[in-house]
This record gives sequence, C-alpha cells and structure tokens, in this order.
Amino acid sequence: MVNAVVTVQGGSLALHTLLGQGPARIPTGGKIRPGIMVLTRRAADLPGAKDIYTVGVAAGHSFEQIERALLEANPHCKTPLVPRNVPWFTVRAGDFSNPEIAAQILDAYGEDRGHGRRLYRFPVVFPSDHWQTVMPHELAAWGAHEKRFWSQYSADGRVRHCMRHAPVPVDDTGRRTIRIFGGRKAVQREANGGICDPEACPEYQAKQCNLTGRFLFFIPGIRSISALELPTSSFYAMSNAVQRFQAIAQMRGGRISGFLGPGRASFFLTKVQRDVPHIDEHGRAVRVPQWIIELEAPVDVTALLRDQEDDETAIRQAMLATQILEGADALCDAEVAQPGADAGAAPRASDPDEPTMDRCVAKATAMGIDPKRFQDYAARRWGSGWSEQLRCRRSAWDELARYGNDPGGYRDKIDAELHLDA
Repeated sequence: MVNAVVTVQGGSLALHTLLGQGPARIPTGGKIRPGIMVLTRRAADLPGAKDIYTVGVAAGHSFEQIERALLEANPHCKTPLVPRNVPWFTVRAGDFSNPEIAAQILDAYGEDRGHGRRLYRFPVVFPSDHWQTVMPHELAAWGAHEKRFWSQYSADGRVRHCMRHAPVPVDDTGRRTIRIFGGRKAVQREANGGICDPEACPEYQAKQCNLTGRFLFFIPGIRSISALELPTSSFYAMSNAVQRFQAIAQMRGGRISGFLGPGRASFFLTKVQRDVPHIDEHGRAVRVPQWIIELEAPVDVTALLRDQEDDETAIRQAMLATQILEGADALCDAEVAQPGADAGAAPRASDPDEPTMDRCVAKATAMGIDPKRFQDYAARRWGSGWSEQLRCRRSAWDELARYGNDPGGYRDKIDAELHLDA
C-alpha cells in the first residue's frame, strides 16, 4: 500500500537532513471505500470470473486484489470491474495494513439496515487545521501503472500548472540511465505551455483526466497511529466539505482539528442521496440521483461560540493578571534602587533571545503573513498592549513556532479570527 502523508497540526519544524526540511508527517494505514466494485457484463460471462469475485469478496480482499486475480485468469479482459454507487461505505480487511482495523470499525460503527452489517456513518477527527491538508485533491490522468499528468498550483497559488514526470536522464554515452536521488523529478508539461486548462485539455475532454481527492482522518476509538483515508471523485462532496470546514473554522478561531467541543463532539462522514446535475453527451442539463459523501458537524453551534468567548475571557484575565504582576515587579525594582539598597548593582541586562515585537512580526512575514494583519490579529488575541508585555510576546512567539510547519493553516486561522471583527 502506498502511504499518503498529512501535515500534523502543531508539529515543530523539521531539521535539515538529506531528505530535506519538511513538516512532521504520518502515514496512512488503511482505506475506506466510498462504494463497491462489481463485475462488468462481459467479465461475468467469462469462465470462473463469478467464482473468483465471490471468493475474493467473502475473504475480505481489496478490489485491486480481486481485479488482479480476474486479469490473471482472463488476460484479454482489460476492465473486469466497474464501480457501483451504494448507500454505504466499504470496509475490507485487504485495504488495511492491519486487517483487524476493518473489523474494529464495523464492530464500533456498523449498522444492519437490511443488507448485513455495513458502515453508513462514522465519526472522524482531522489532524490539521488546514483543510487543503486533510482533503488533498487534484486533476489527474492515470496510465496503466502510474500517474501521467496532474495539476499543481504555483507557489503563490495563482497559476494551475499541468505536471508530468521528467524523462529519466542518461549519461554521456546515451546508453546508461543516471541514478536519480530522491525519486523522479516533476516538470511542467509542454502542451498548453504547462498550464492546466480543462476546457482545452484533450485528456480531460476524453474523460481520461478527472478530479480526484481524499479525506484524511482518525476515527475515535480505533487504535491506530496511522491516519485513514476515504477517496472520492465527487466535486459536490468536496466543495460541500470545504463549506463545512470554513464554517466550523470561523467559529473555532481557525481550528478544525481535534474534537469540536468539551463533549468530544466530532465531524461525521455519511452518505446522502441527491440529484446531481451534469451535462449529457447531447449538451443537455440532466439530474441523476447519486449517493454523495457528506461531511456533517452535528454540534451545538452556540457552544462553539461560547467556548471561543471563554477562551477570549481567559486570555484577557491572564493579561490583566500579567499587568498587575509586572506592575508589582516594577515596584519591587524601584524599591531595590532606593538608597539603602545595593544601589551599586548593575541593572539586569535584557535577554537577546527574548522575542520582541519586531522579531514576531518578522517571523510572521517570513511565513507569508501580511505584517499589518498579524499585528491586528495579535492585538485581538493578546490585547492592544501585547507588544509591551513580555508574556504576550512569548505567547505570540510560541504560537508562530507551533504553526511554523503549517503557514497556510496559520493564515487561515488569522483570516477567520479577523473575520469575526468584520
């Protein structure tokens, strides 16, 4: 199983190594399917195909394993399986590095609605506050064994490029390939000037290039150090999920990771039947019923807002206590400096490593955050006098360090916080 990776919320910056400097990562250890695969009509007529399929399903094999067995028995049948949309998720032992996890999920959250014990709805906890991290997606065209082309945005997020693998380099003789360190390189595709433009893309128009994505999450009560994934190719499922992520983030100060409240409330993934519009081959707009993945957040919204108010109150009370304590410290310093004390003692030198306002702003700017927006956010979070209080500057510095490997998530957090004042 190929492991996907996600950025862990709150992780520290990685050290420089031969493998580069990057965010903390965890592998995925299993896949929950959005539906099932069934035999095509042609494959069903082939000798032994039904038996291979039935035995594989009963044994809990993944659909890839079943398809490989079918191809070995009937090499001339190129596509023996096709997807079928159903109202439940498929959980099969063969899709997990630890097969026991499949049984744990079904035991904990499975239901029998007349088709045996199936997974219709289950809770999820996301490991990052950046929705693009927990729901990665792209336009991609696949060949028989690998991804041929895929979309990728430029560093500033303004241009969507069409990427491909670079040719394997050869030595001066032209007969021997050069060993590549770190894997094959990616380059922009020459066609269309390296721009991803679906309307002008022959692969997209031929339905060879499609939108693909996946949700990355943990399931409460399922003991696994690895995240799980749920793939999807539904534009509607992903766009609706983005709206849910953004709504919850606005009410939680930019956070979508972890539980959503003190009662261990969480997001849920389920499937709902909706009439999905699309354009048929004759250019007509038609609607077809489909079971669509839906991200739910069945939480008390007022409780989320109260939690944020409580956080703000606690921060302001802590700031007031800090001001009082620092005022007392200043008074003690003044008394020490009075005649009769050790007036000849040298004043305490300031620590050069202590975070100043300028250092905090510079660190935020290096993360791609507008300096003024950061100062507006800091004033809202730690008070208008945050730059004058050492403890507030330390809090700001620590928060910048926590989000050092997830600057996009921190920008989302700042935008959500400032949006509440708009």
